[in-house]
Amino acid sequence: MKAIVVTDQAAGTAGMKLMERPEPQGSALANLSGANYGDVIVQVHASGFTGDELSWPSTWIDRLGRDRTPSIPGHELAGVVTALSYGTTGLSVGQRVFGLTDWTRDGTLAEYVAVEARNLAPLPGDVDFTVGAALVMAGLTAWQGLFEHGRLRAGQSILVHGAAGVVGSMATQLAREAGAYVIGTGRAAGRQTALDFGAQEFVDLDNDALEDVGEVDLVFDVLGGDIAKRSAGVIRAGGTLVTIAGPTEARPSGGLTIDFVVVPDRVQLSEVVQRARNGRLRTNIGKVATLDDAVAAFNPTERIKGKTIIRGSERVTRRLAA
Repeated sequence: MKAIVVTDQAAGTAGMKLMERPEPQGSALANLSGANYGDVIVQVHASGFTGDELSWPSTWIDRLGRDRTPSIPGHELAGVVTALSYGTTGLSVGQRVFGLTDWTRDGTLAEYVAVEARNLAPLPGDVDFTVGAALVMAGLTAWQGLFEHGRLRAGQSILVHGAAGVVGSMATQLAREAGAYVIGTGRAAGRQTALDFGAQEFVDLDNDALEDVGEVDLVFDVLGGDIAKRSAGVIRAGGTLVTIAGPTEARPSGGLTIDFVVVPDRVQLSEVVQRARNGRLRTNIGKVATLDDAVAAFNPTERIKGKTIIRGSERVTRRLAA
């Protein structure tokens, strides 16, 4: 099968290569091999890639610390199940699915991928594969940050950093729907995008004073560093700072700081996709390219706003059309 492969962490996205790799074998899933128990094979129709993924240890080593290169990156996908492992329930061959794959296994920038069935949710037939793939990482991250860790409730106020970005725009929409008052932040160029996604106010982090926003109940942070530390100062007593930017010393007065990593969740994926179906949630897609053009897509000559989604290779497309 065709796949995007990385072997050199220092090279970053410039080190990506389109190569032929062994295809996951459906026949191997039919036995009782523990390594495959609970897996399904998915023909990938659309996939996503997170910008800092090549800095994650899990891209380069397995859970036992062993080198696992050449690695196939990408953990967000939408596609069709082509094979089931022994004992798998809840999914069927030919079913449309979307979800998040394991960090320490070969990923979704490929024609096929082996995934634990529990990490996938059914993708309704009226949701395009491209939209499905774009919902996975951003949708789960926003949902878990707001509702699991942030405990956001109607009537509360929230400061969403990077509100024009892929995750921030999703968090903004979900927070507004939940009845919160949303203040977005970012660079001046992102102001209108953040407002279009539902932010009721916008703070230009380059020119406005963050401290002027007053007090909020929750901060959803994607930036870390000095911004996270300053954000702790605008959280009212007992409030929460939720961050996906890594551990931070920032602490709101009398409140909590929660640093988390997104996890797969079938129920939450179903909640997110239902909102997309009825128009309550929009994806933030900036570019769509085929797997054959993925290396160029992840090494653009100019900044791409929004998520880059990779469609199945031309070879997969021809199989679907046959």
